[in-house]
Amino acid sequence: MEEKLNLTTEWDKVFPQSDKVNHRKVTFHNRYGITLAADLYEPKDAKKQLPAIAVCGPFGAVKEQSSGLYAQTMAERGFLTIAFDPSYTGESGGTPRYMASPDINTEDFMAAVDFLSVQENVDPERIGIIGICGWGGMALNAAALDTRIKATVASTMYDMTRVNANGYFDSEDSEEARYEKRKALCAQRVADYKSGSYALGGGVVDPLPEDAPFFVKDYYDYYKTKRGYHPRSLNSNGGWNVTGCQSFMNMPILQYSQEIRNAVLIIHGEKAHSCYFSRDAFAKLTGDNKELMIIPGAVHTDLYDKMDVIPFDKMCEFFNKYLA
Repeated sequence: MEEKLNLTTEWDKVFPQSDKVNHRKVTFHNRYGITLAADLYEPKDAKKQLPAIAVCGPFGAVKEQSSGLYAQTMAERGFLTIAFDPSYTGESGGTPRYMASPDINTEDFMAAVDFLSVQENVDPERIGIIGICGWGGMALNAAALDTRIKATVASTMYDMTRVNANGYFDSEDSEEARYEKRKALCAQRVADYKSGSYALGGGVVDPLPEDAPFFVKDYYDYYKTKRGYHPRSLNSNGGWNVTGCQSFMNMPILQYSQEIRNAVLIIHGEKAHSCYFSRDAFAKLTGDNKELMIIPGAVHTDLYDKMDVIPFDKMCEFFNKYLA
């Protein structure tokens, strides 16, 4: 039985509401018994079964930010879409809060496909997904498992397992560095158990140090300003459970990505600090239905919300081709 969620009824997105689509809140559950909250967008006056797309990300964000913008925009272009909050995050269920898991979060995408597959106005043979930032990696992981997913877009992709195990730019890629990280995390678990609460970490640093690298400033500009701030976003208003990502270190999510048979489009900004994730992920893919699109001059968060940078025309063309 789905748990009762407390869903807001007001429009509280960081982007304006479109008059071209209908919007409503929906819920669905995953196989771990967690109820997920989503915004459903559908073209107005749609009179037939539609191709559908589930959207999630970035990591630590909520559906009122980038994923909702993507979902609403793709609905304007003829798709039925949902933008959902992952388990333990935003308006979705799951306790304790602010957790993450490569297994459960991959299941979240598959549960979204479950939900879409049984909607009367959705063609279950034409379902795709979009994963943004850390959820780009989760989307590829879901695509490697779920044969119902016919097309996948990974936008400004992050491989969260790699960054947890190896550090940013693979700067901590050694057995000794990983051992010290594991040791610190295990010590934190003891401290948390003694205190009866979970220490939070990650998120976006605030206040911003003067010597912060550009990619940290880039995140700050999006999550801590009116541009992208949302109080339910872990990156805008705190962080996640420090030990909640511990399992990411031992579970490479792209292990079988070379076996993805259905279509994949990976999009990344040329000047994004994380572009190496997308290039390396694309190099593992096989088949002539895989594409890599590098956006000239774009930084990481440009693909969060900048309508003149996000290649919606290309995504629409891609999904129309492979969800036909």
